[in-house]
Amino acid sequence: MKALHDLAAPAKLNLFLHVVGKRADGYHLLQSLFVLLDWADTLHVERRTDGQLRRHDVLGGDLPADDLCLRAARLLQAETCCALGADIHLEKRLPAGAGMGGGSSDAATTLLALNRLWDLRLPLPRLSALGLKLGADVPFFLGGGPALVEGIGEILHPLSVPEQRFAVIKGPGGLATKEIFSSELLARSENLAIVAGFPALAGTAENLVSGFGRNDLQPAAEGISSDVRDALALLSEHFGNARMTGSGAAVFAALSGDGKDGKDDQSLATLLQARPEGWTGRICRSLAQHPLAGWAD
Repeated sequence: MKALHDLAAPAKLNLFLHVVGKRADGYHLLQSLFVLLDWADTLHVERRTDGQLRRHDVLGGDLPADDLCLRAARLLQAETCCALGADIHLEKRLPAGAGMGGGSSDAATTLLALNRLWDLRLPLPRLSALGLKLGADVPFFLGGGPALVEGIGEILHPLSVPEQRFAVIKGPGGLATKEIFSSELLARSENLAIVAGFPALAGTAENLVSGFGRNDLQPAAEGISSDVRDALALLSEHFGNARMTGSGAAVFAALSGDGKDGKDDQSLATLLQARPEGWTGRICRSLAQHPLAGWAD
């Protein structure tokens, strides 16, 4: 095998995100429900025999000097003493700084692709341990599907969550995670969700967004970013609910119905047309499992 093409690196949403503690090293302990979306970056990976690792941007954007794809490839190469290299071509579709896990998802897909392309055959637990070195969200994107996530992101409890549609929008600005966690407006949740009998097992994602939990980072983000405040107000007005995802600037609303009439797509397009340049968004569907689920089993 010399190349792998059209590999999806899907986004995620945090249907809720609770800050439940803080470790001695300063990392906050979280509890969150992650779901995957059909909004995704795409990777094309080609094997090299000279050991070099190269990153290419398919859409012609400015290449970073270093990114999570390259860091993931270097880490896997070093941990396995692999003499092979790779050309990694990335079609970047997900907005940066959105809290949708774009960079972490790219890293996870890179690990899965190179594990197969280099014939390393590392099992999922080994890849997950490597992924955690790259970022707290990376193990989730290796895990296969929706999950209740705990710790700093490394403890995953797989869950079955009904398919749901979402309107997702993001303004042109970003958010600094450090600034959010140091804000006096950062909320904390005293009540933990119990894995056994968790509400996601009996309800819809729409009910979770409107009736269960919250994003504890949202008050701090609203205090920092007018884009977040505007996005929340827009989605709440037009779709009846809104919540920020992760620690980024994207906001989502859970939608009812199957969407076949196209009204939600038209409504979102109208909303975005009325916004200044730099706003982006789309109607998304949640995924029952990652497109590359089972690649490391």
